[in-house]
Amino acid sequence: MDWSIQHLAKLAGTTSRTLRHYDDIGLLAPTRIAANGYRHYDENALVRLQRILLLRQLGLGLPQIADVLDREVPEHAALTAHLEFLEAERERLERQIQAVQTTIHARQEGQTLMAENALDGFDHTQYRDEVEERWGKEAYASSDRWWRGMGPEDRADWQSRTAQLGSDWTAAADAGTDPASADAQGLAARHVAWLTSVPGTPAAAGGDLAGYLLGLGEMYVADPRFAANYGGETGAAFVRDALREYVRVNLS
Repeated sequence: MDWSIQHLAKLAGTTSRTLRHYDDIGLLAPTRIAANGYRHYDENALVRLQRILLLRQLGLGLPQIADVLDREVPEHAALTAHLEFLEAERERLERQIQAVQTTIHARQEGQTLMAENALDGFDHTQYRDEVEERWGKEAYASSDRWWRGMGPEDRADWQSRTAQLGSDWTAAADAGTDPASADAQGLAARHVAWLTSVPGTPAAAGGDLAGYLLGLGEMYVADPRFAANYGGETGAAFVRDALREYVRVNLS
């Protein structure tokens, strides 16, 4: 089976002129030329065009693409590498979609939007570096595997519950709730359950939970990025004090 130049151009979302140019520069030759002068392409040419289009998406110019295709790399290995890249891109886009959906939901419901949820799937390598520095590479790797293993609905549910927790903390702080009150301690218990649900964290790994909670509380206040999740420094201080009380009552 083969495809005419017009048919192949249409399938690829390009033009016959582009395919003829690829032929002129030696990038993609037709398999045969029919009696009417039309170029035709077989399955091998189709796969080569697929690779050309993939490399174009990576931003390579035509001379660079020619160099890549001329290398002695098995076709299967090259396509596998392309597939891995596309799967990573799909994962990144799915996470961005979930982040935007979470943002829309939080804004519509008047919930506090947590920065790590809004920016998930974008450039957040700074969080990876910080997690690995604070708690080790395995902590990040475990939590990353857990996140990647979740389906879209589970992710959306987890993000929604996270946003609701942040919103409830902010509302309690704005209401002047006593950190030692039953309401505040209920929030602290929910916060601990939230932390322990994420594999890789010291809370989930059976480590020093008390020290972890106390350290997080201080970090929430000291780091404006985290304080913003709780309405600012005052809200973060409320969370810190409620976690301190939780540790005193339950973990001392």
